Amino acid sequence: MKRIFLVGYMGSGKTTYGKMLAEKYNLDFKDLDIYIEQRQFKTVSQIFKDKGEEGFRKIEHNMLKEVSEFENIVISAGGGTPCFFDNMDIMNAAGDTVYLEASAEVLFDYLRTAKNERPLLKDKSDEEMLEYIRESLAKRVPFYEKAKYRVDARNVDWSLFEKLLK
Repeated sequence: MKRIFLVGYMGSGKTTYGKMLAEKYNLDFKDLDIYIEQRQFKTVSQIFKDKGEEGFRKIEHNMLKEVSEFENIVISAGGGTPCFFDNMDIMNAAGDTVYLEASAEVLFDYLRTAKNERPLLKDKSDEEMLEYIRESLAKRVPFYEKAKYRVDARNVDWSLFEKLLK
């Protein structure tokens, strides 16, 4: 029974690498945000609008507990998931956690091309966006660093995953 949780900032590659990892090792894959949307019959944006961030975070916490019981799976957590409640403790207790680490500048370079798909970024100038990423990343890093393993998001070391999945 294997469970791997990928954590990190938006744009760090959690979903992309999670899908690749699941395919390579014949595991299931769940993106926590998509799982929430399927179970709630609403988009994450709609949940935020209807229930606010606090309401969303409670739903997210409960859905995390559900997926933490799935077996032979790679789970991509939302960028904020590790920062609320005891979510990092839940993930660390249920399986292996991997922090996909990237600098604010690397994240900015990636997110700038997809900012219209990111509600928190779409109305920001490049300068505002980079500053927002720097500030929010600084707040989140202490939570991300509670992961059992760290990987450079720009140069993923697949040997770590091979060791975890033996």
